[in-house]
Amino acid sequence: MPSVDSTVEEQNQKSAPEQAGKSWTTELWDWVKTIVVAFVIMMLLNLFVFNLSMVKGQSMQPTLVESDRLFVNKMVYHFGEPARSDVIVLRDPSEDVGKKDYLVKRIVGLPGDTIEVKDHHLYVNGVQQTESYTDIEVQDPDFGPITLEPDHFFVMGDNRHEGKSKDSRVFGSITSSEIVGKAEFIFWPFSEMKKL
Repeated sequence: MPSVDSTVEEQNQKSAPEQAGKSWTTELWDWVKTIVVAFVIMMLLNLFVFNLSMVKGQSMQPTLVESDRLFVNKMVYHFGEPARSDVIVLRDPSEDVGKKDYLVKRIVGLPGDTIEVKDHHLYVNGVQQTESYTDIEVQDPDFGPITLEPDHFFVMGDNRHEGKSKDSRVFGSITSSEIVGKAEFIFWPFSEMKKL
């Protein structure tokens, strides 16, 4: 008659392969669940909280150049209003052949402001603006003056060479509903990482 000890040992030896197989599938299932949950969380964050965007085109030079990667805060304007000089991502409101999904521009005019471009300079409410973020005077033709309605913003690209920026001088002012979020900083390439 086998002893109790040997019976327990035999049972442990029989169940060991079963436990090994069970733990492998359990661990795989745990990994799959973790990856799916992480993916869903990232998708929700990307949809509602932030976005990672790549710059295409020259309209924001010298501040942004082709292929810069931006961290775009989608929540910031739920808690405050867009401010002058904010760099924003917006849905392209134009209807022309070159329409893009999104544009990156700088807010230069707020609701109630009078905007004018004259003699190669930007004027807001009759005051010539000092624009440290651009490296050249406005080379496009004079524009305005126009006064912005409530919830309307005037945006321009930092590239003031003639014809280099499709902005509010082309498609008019934008509303807050067209703003996707605020471009907070460049995160790639690392050598160009900076707050905007």
